[in-house]
Amino acid sequence: MQPLFYACQGIRYRKLDVILTTSIEKLGKVGETVKVAPGYFRNHLMPKLLTVPNIDKFAYLIKEQRKIYQPKEEEVQVVTKNMEDKSKVYEKAAYRLLNGRLVLRRSINVEKFRAQSTKDDPIELRSPVTKDEIVAEVGRQLCVQIDPENLHLPTPLETFGLFDVQLRMPKSIPLPEGRYNWTLKVKIQGK
Repeated sequence: MQPLFYACQGIRYRKLDVILTTSIEKLGKVGETVKVAPGYFRNHLMPKLLTVPNIDKFAYLIKEQRKIYQPKEEEVQVVTKNMEDKSKVYEKAAYRLLNGRLVLRRSINVEKFRAQSTKDDPIELRSPVTKDEIVAEVGRQLCVQIDPENLHLPTPLETFGLFDVQLRMPKSIPLPEGRYNWTLKVKIQGK
């Protein structure tokens, strides 16, 4: 084939210069200038905004975008937590427990409820609330993880009402004024 034959064909064999706005596997990476067929550009790349024509206006905008959105490498610093940071976290958690109220919904023991002699007798629960259930609910409702050893509950809670459950906190956490121990308010009510 002679080159003169292609020159006569004109636009059919000419390629367009375009700037890639997204990386395309077979063409190149973002920001590169590549040559593509006019039909491929018009029918596939341009409608999906994968490329823009290589004219001064678009080239300038792409350069400015690169300056703005260029990912900057940041140094990762290892932060070591010291005892002061841990004590602050413990203190915040302790105050959240002190000021919060845990609400548990339980069903009643129907047999004992019907056998009550007076209305003043406490309403008993179908199953008593144990230390592990309280620890799980504290984690769920108050977003504080505590160990069962930090909760002083000699016997499970068996009736409806409002209870103050004592907490065992480290001595490094200061008690608020007017308090002599850490307590958690637990309210048990019917379903």
